[in-house]
Amino acid sequence: MPIVDYWKKVVLERYATFEGRARRAEFWWFWLANVIVFVVLAVLAGAVSNVIWVLYALYGLAMIIPSIAVAVRRLHDTGKTGWLLLLGFVPVVGPIVLLVFYLLDSTPGTNQYGTSEKYPTG
Repeated sequence: MPIVDYWKKVVLERYATFEGRARRAEFWWFWLANVIVFVVLAVLAGAVSNVIWVLYALYGLAMIIPSIAVAVRRLHDTGKTGWLLLLGFVPVVGPIVLLVFYLLDSTPGTNQYGTSEKYPTG
């Protein structure tokens, strides 16, 4: 699926959905789209005016909830609780542990968070 489809699926349809599961592709496409938008806005802000910095800040604020939601769903897909997202506050080690969790494959079949889209009959 193209990046626009993942963007619509995660941001528009599942904006604040913390239940369910998110496959690796959904998670990483979401982050790639965000990085692209942030880079474009940063370049424009440096070249154009301070007005773009306001858009940059507003976009960043608007993406807080969907970013947390997709991260929680990604942890659910690996069979882990969304509360593990708090590991991000542990200096150095926490973000590394979260990155490893984000890179893990989906748990096959059904777990306590729902049925896997990748392995529906595990």
